[in-house]
Amino acid sequence: MKVARFSLEGGEPLFGVVDGEDLVVLSGDPLFHGINPTEQRVPLAKAHLLAPVIPRSKVVCVGMNYAEHKADMAHEGPDNPLIFLKPNTAVIGPGDPIIIPPVEGRIVHEGELAIVIGAVAKRVKAEDWRDVVFGFTIANDVSARDVMFADGQWARAKGYDTFCPLGPFIDTEIDPSNLMIETFVDGELRRKGSTKDLIYGIPEIIEFASDVWTLLPGDVICTGTPSGTGGFVDGQTIDITIEGLGTLSNPAKNRDDRDY
Repeated sequence: MKVARFSLEGGEPLFGVVDGEDLVVLSGDPLFHGINPTEQRVPLAKAHLLAPVIPRSKVVCVGMNYAEHKADMAHEGPDNPLIFLKPNTAVIGPGDPIIIPPVEGRIVHEGELAIVIGAVAKRVKAEDWRDVVFGFTIANDVSARDVMFADGQWARAKGYDTFCPLGPFIDTEIDPSNLMIETFVDGELRRKGSTKDLIYGIPEIIEFASDVWTLLPGDVICTGTPSGTGGFVDGQTIDITIEGLGTLSNPAKNRDDRDY
C-alpha cells in the first residue's frame, strides 16, 4: 500500500492510504499507531502532499554505492558502506523548492531509493532487515559538490536546509531489489540506474548502519545514486522517478535572504 502525509487548505498534517483517486484518512501516524483507517476519504487532487515522513532523529545516507558513480567521483572509498548524516531540517516534500545557498560551484541532484525505518533497530542482522522497515520512498540527496571538496568532509555540503526532498508516498509492499531510478532536469534525463546494481544492498546497509547508530521509527536511509553528471540552477525543476513509487518533483530557487 502507499501511505501519504498531507494537509488540507493549510491545516494540520494528516495521514492516508492511497485508494484509487482518493486518500483514506488514517486515525494517526501509521509509524506509531498502525494502519487504522477512518470513514473519511479525501480526493487526491485536493490534498497537498507533504514529505511522507519527517525523521525523528536523522537521515542516513550511503555514498558512492553504485560502481559507475564511484568512478565518476574518482574516489575509492572504504571497504565498507560509506555512511554520513543529513539533519532532519534538510527534509522537504513534493513541490517544495530546493533553496540554493550562495556558495561557489555546482549544486547537484542525486536521485535515490530511500528506506523508511519502522521499528527501533540496533545491530540488526542482514537477514532480519524486513523486520525493521516500514517501506520505501524517493529521495534527492542534494549536494553542493564543490563545497564537499573544499571542506574535505560532507556535513555542510549535504546538510543545507531543503537538501533532502522526500516523497511522494511511502510504499510498504514494493520489492526494492530491481527498481529503475531516473533523474531529470527540466525533462532532460541526467541519471539512470537500477537498484540491482547497488554495491551494498539493503540488508547490508541496514546491518552496517544499525551497528553504528540506533535507528528509530521514521528515520530514513538514502541508498545511493546511480551514475550521471550535471547539476541544476535557479528556475529549473528536478524530477526523480522510481518505477512503482512515482515521481518526486521539486523546483530550484536561489536563496533570498529577505525570506529568512
